[in-house]
Amino acid sequence: AAAAAAAAAAQLLRSFFAGLWPLDDLDAEGVKDVVDQALQRPHDFVVKPQREGGGNNLYDKELYDMLYAARRENGGSGGLPAYILMQRILPPPATGILARHGKPTVESTLSELGVYGTFVRRGNAEVMINAMAGHLVRTKAANSNEGGVAAGFAVLNSPYLYP
Repeated sequence: AAAAAAAAAAQLLRSFFAGLWPLDDLDAEGVKDVVDQALQRPHDFVVKPQREGGGNNLYDKELYDMLYAARRENGGSGGLPAYILMQRILPPPATGILARHGKPTVESTLSELGVYGTFVRRGNAEVMINAMAGHLVRTKAANSNEGGVAAGFAVLNSPYLYP
């Protein structure tokens, strides 16, 4: 009974996270079917470069064109090792006030909560630290596909939890 409860809890937890796949090998097990889905429904996915700072994400037609060309040029195999494929998160927008360059603007916004952790292990056995290390809320205009704070597409925010 405990194993079934743990499996159910793990499945529930997974449902809160977007899918993420490496694009090193477009025909790899677990990747090929998702790439096929992305080609059929490009609006449901985003291709992201493997770098920090935001920007240069590919959506819709650009995503389709890149994946299609990679498959075609590599004879159905090969990959895009500098990129990942991610399930697109489509949350409902909320009205927000964004402060940019010292001026407030009222806009339809989307927010993303990032929770950070610290994990340190000695060798393959002893876990020395496994703890939450903080959080960050990023808010951007709902009509923007990009979301990097450093790139100027989003602003830092604070969470407010309702009781």
